[in-house]
Amino acid sequence: MGVATNRIMDIGPEPQSFDIERATKENADYRSVAWSGRYLQVTLMSIPVGSDIGLEAHPQTDQFLRLDAGRGLVQMGTAKDKLTFEKEVSNGWCVIVPAGTWHNITNTGTTPMQVYTIYAPAHHAPGKVQATAAAAETDKDDAPAAWSVQPQHTPDKHG
Repeated sequence: MGVATNRIMDIGPEPQSFDIERATKENADYRSVAWSGRYLQVTLMSIPVGSDIGLEAHPQTDQFLRLDAGRGLVQMGTAKDKLTFEKEVSNGWCVIVPAGTWHNITNTGTTPMQVYTIYAPAHHAPGKVQATAAAAETDKDDAPAAWSVQPQHTPDKHG
């Protein structure tokens, strides 16, 4: 949603409802955490033309992503140099990433790719907003809340 007055406020593990498609399409930030629960988390993402989410693997986090606008190329596999799954995706498509799977989505379209993602368990600090991928990469204060249920810590892997 980009503008602070319209941004979905993460209220933590309390009941919440909002128009996720509208919120996703209006989000201008690389990542904006919309809701954090004890067992899962919802984030909104905007990926610029020609950019990507970033090659990574979350050893103990399952992930669901849905495109609400734009086009992309999904790549997944068992190792960062073994991305054997490849699929073109667009508005309405979902991507399901099992824990431990290397994955990336590259924006192949002509407009920003608008995505929401659900992490289980929660993966980011509640309410966290990162305007760009570079800001997210250097953010050292992005741990899930202490009240969220987390497995024994295994660091993420980045390509």
